[in-house]
Amino acid sequence: MRFTLKDYQADAVGDTLRELASARDFYRSASKRVSSVALASVTGSGKTIMAAAVIEALFWGSDDFDVVPDPNAVVLWFSDDPSLNQQTKHRLQQASDRLRNRLVTVEHPFRHSKLQPGNVYFINTSKLSRNSLLVRGHDSADVLPGMDSHPDTVPFTFWDTLRNTIEDPNLTLYMVLDEAHRGMGRRSSSDTPTIVKRLINGHSGVPPIPIVWGISATVQRFEEAMAAAQVKENRVHLSTIEVDTVRIQESGLLKDDIVLDFPAESGIDVNTVLLRRGVRKVKAMSAAWSEYAAAQSEPEPVNPLLVLQVPNKPSPTEMAAAIDAIYDEWPELGHDAIAHVFGEHKAQTFGPYNVPYISPERVQDASYIRVLLAKDAISTGWDCPRAEVMVSFRPAKDETHITQLLGRMIRTPLARRVEGDDLLNSVECILPRFNRATASLVLEKIMGSDVLDPDGDTGKRVLIDPLLMTPNPAVPDEVWELFSELPTETLPRKHANPIKRLTALAHALAADGLVPDAGQRAHERLHGVLNGLAAQYPKELAKAQEEVLTVAGGTVRGHHGLRTDDTWTEIADDRAIQEAYRHGARNITPDVARTYIDHLAEDADDEDVLRDAHVRVAALAMLPQTRPKLDEAADALSAEWLGKHRVSIKGLSESRQSLYAEITAMSTDPQLVSMALPKNRQEETKRFVGETAQLLDRRPRHLLSDEEGMFPVGKLNPDEIEVLDTEIARGDFLAWYRNPTGGRDSMSLAYQDRHGDWRTLRPDFLFFIDSSEGVQANIVDPHGAWLPDALAKLRGMARFAEIYSDDFHRIESISRIDGKLRVLDFKLKEVRAAVLDARDADDAYRESSVAY
Repeated sequence: MRFTLKDYQADAVGDTLRELASARDFYRSASKRVSSVALASVTGSGKTIMAAAVIEALFWGSDDFDVVPDPNAVVLWFSDDPSLNQQTKHRLQQASDRLRNRLVTVEHPFRHSKLQPGNVYFINTSKLSRNSLLVRGHDSADVLPGMDSHPDTVPFTFWDTLRNTIEDPNLTLYMVLDEAHRGMGRRSSSDTPTIVKRLINGHSGVPPIPIVWGISATVQRFEEAMAAAQVKENRVHLSTIEVDTVRIQESGLLKDDIVLDFPAESGIDVNTVLLRRGVRKVKAMSAAWSEYAAAQSEPEPVNPLLVLQVPNKPSPTEMAAAIDAIYDEWPELGHDAIAHVFGEHKAQTFGPYNVPYISPERVQDASYIRVLLAKDAISTGWDCPRAEVMVSFRPAKDETHITQLLGRMIRTPLARRVEGDDLLNSVECILPRFNRATASLVLEKIMGSDVLDPDGDTGKRVLIDPLLMTPNPAVPDEVWELFSELPTETLPRKHANPIKRLTALAHALAADGLVPDAGQRAHERLHGVLNGLAAQYPKELAKAQEEVLTVAGGTVRGHHGLRTDDTWTEIADDRAIQEAYRHGARNITPDVARTYIDHLAEDADDEDVLRDAHVRVAALAMLPQTRPKLDEAADALSAEWLGKHRVSIKGLSESRQSLYAEITAMSTDPQLVSMALPKNRQEETKRFVGETAQLLDRRPRHLLSDEEGMFPVGKLNPDEIEVLDTEIARGDFLAWYRNPTGGRDSMSLAYQDRHGDWRTLRPDFLFFIDSSEGVQANIVDPHGAWLPDALAKLRGMARFAEIYSDDFHRIESISRIDGKLRVLDFKLKEVRAAVLDARDADDAYRESSVAY
């Protein structure tokens, strides 16, 4: 893989591979039952990258996922759109060097009687339609009389190829149903089955596809698709791997804010006015990215893209006027900086302008293109992380197309969040032909669609005409200094690998010159652990070595109705020893195994020494104590290095700090990291009642503020407002911070929900006070005791306070009980104990809280 998988992606790949292995075993069993597996993950989460990793592991095996290669695997990738297939093929090529020459688009004439193992074949609905040369002659009911011969002397159709592939016992066919909700048709007893139904269920002598792997944005879409295909009677659905949207948002892969702009009045033509606004915004984004690149010593800044979405039949005159406005507002724009992705696939002439065509998959890398003209087809199967601003000339009734297109623009350009910078973590949509009421429909569609989490729990914001808040000059420097030192926690990983974490940390420390030869030193520490195990468990090691050097088996004999059982052993040959070594290397990781071999056989020319080293590694890997001891040592060294170099890491660029934060988080337990300073934040300052704008209430002394030193609080609930006003009125108050819902500029602590899964709690407020001990911070979190997650969050705060109580002046949770605000003080040991023992949050407040 050319990309490093995010933790949630790696988990999804591992889970998918296990389910596909079960599906393969299921099909190869005596029952030969066909099955399905689904991967559901929201738009922009990297489904194609995950698919590339799965297919690589199927074809070549994977030590990371403990998967052996399947030499019989062949993949058929199906979608209902040929352009979508081409874009997917391009992405797979980008993601995997090993797959580059294994991706085949099925075209006529297709002269293979069987699909070849180790290849991915792309096909779409039109290639299997009744008029396609690939299938003509397969089913006489689908052709006209006299047209039933195979065209161009190909002695079989693609349906024949599929039948031969499925019936070959030495091949296993996996069908990827891309965007599984599409192309299924409507369920009706009178309807002829659609193409995809025929593929899944089989027809006219073609058996059903053995394994169907659906990839879609939501679980519901795949389930509806399979129900529409009427397969529940004969196909077993093994599992749906649903990627946690919280983890996706935590990864920083998706932009945090979606900003909507539209005219205040309807019925007037303001296309070019708002287009000019969009151009100014993309220019401002360009300046911001250039400033960021210069500050971080990045070699190339992001070149943000303006997408201009037009009707399906755009007026040449209107288009020429739009391009005039673009160049008038942006005169330094290059003559080749505008392109289109219209379905005509050829250059378009608009007045004096000749606009070339570019295929959608090339837009991201063609950084010289700064303005892209699009219709509605671009809303499917395409994304461009550097697309930061969209202006849509589509009419108000096209809110669905605009919503879908936004789903293609939510990937972050750097595949990570720019910490503390809302401007660089946002995408803007300007709607000249929409009024506020229709824009509200767009907002509702965004909030209710897979552009965001269907359950509404991603922390994303949709903002209408926000104002940019910047650091408040009234806040003392001591507050900012303390803010950057406050402890905050990472979200634990489900399947963390301490050795891989240590290796990643060693590479980073060595690259930054903080620990020269860090990789060598890390492996020397682990080699010492292996040497210690060999000395501590000599008898167990000798027994394991004997098992490696022998191959045991059994014999069953029947004589005159009597059965006798015998066992036998044979001396293992080099091939058997190598297989045992490879299995052991997967357990202790291939890198550690390789360098330990070098350590054992250092300066030895004798092949027997090298052979003995392989036997020793294989035997050590079999000891139950080995992996836990290696993990323990790896975690200890990682903690030592992270603690020792904490200050030096904070002096690195923002991108390097983000890398270390990600490495730190590669643990099954919450890890301590420090807060990143917020640079700006976008906040709405107005509320609309009908068409009337009302300014939201504001409060002073927030860390980020408008030009008047104020911060809008109109979106806070009454309890939050009461808490805020109470804290501001205290005599020792210095400043406050409304904790955001994501990023390292957010105070976060980990807690376990009722299912035992780790989640992130972000308390509502941080308050900074001037005390006798200097500037101190308070965590204050108003959260209703009646809410279903209340007790789990209280227990998370109790655990956090137990560890970090000395870093804060107060750590408190507040709820309204019997009409009055009550507070739990987690600085008190007895309160923490009571919360951990409480039956529910209401009981905890009634037994252990005091009046606020």
